[in-house]
Amino acid sequence: MRPARARRRRRLARVLAGVVAMALLALLLVAVTNAAVTQSADGLTYDDVSAVPVRPVAIVFGAGVIDGQPTPALADRVDGAIALYHQGKVAHLLLTGDNSSVAYDEVGVMRDRALAAGVPAAAITRDHAGFSTYDSCYRARDIFGVRAAVLVTQDYHLSRALYTCRQLGLDVIGLRIPDWQHLPERLTWGNYPQDLQVQYMSREWLARTKAVIAAKITHPAPTFLGPYEGLQAT
Repeated sequence: MRPARARRRRRLARVLAGVVAMALLALLLVAVTNAAVTQSADGLTYDDVSAVPVRPVAIVFGAGVIDGQPTPALADRVDGAIALYHQGKVAHLLLTGDNSSVAYDEVGVMRDRALAAGVPAAAITRDHAGFSTYDSCYRARDIFGVRAAVLVTQDYHLSRALYTCRQLGLDVIGLRIPDWQHLPERLTWGNYPQDLQVQYMSREWLARTKAVIAAKITHPAPTFLGPYEGLQAT
């Protein structure tokens, strides 16, 4: 019986060692890919609208709608794009987000906010199938013909957006919108939980790893593609 118990212990030790090794490899992968994505944004981001170089279009990423109203994150993104337009930094806004049902229309809410701030309808295009950062960048290139743009999103997300678009061949820079940790009062807005920052940053670490895998290995197609449309008022 003793030899049998010893063998079981050795097997268990090998299994545990394998699990630990896999966990360490996974952590290393996350660390390396996160470093690659964040470093790729060096020199490409701007905090001040007046300092942003001129580009033909601003790509504004969706960030949620609650009861028909933009979340604070989404409102800040749209406001950043509006400022770019009014300062002559871009001539067109590409609003990309989730409009997977009639009852949920991120890009419609984004468009309404831009129109109310004086951006003309002719300068706004909506991408109703921007279900992810990857989808938005891919469709910006292949559906809307974007080749150069300013990306407008929060600091925590901007490096991944820049990395993804640049890996797809777009010449992009970014307007960095302040994260929620810089605006703590926003964490209690609507139905958003107190630990929103932790949730989003944890997800972002994994999303950066996924972005590198998509760019370097899997090269997936977006959820929806379709015929070329170009930038036109919608």
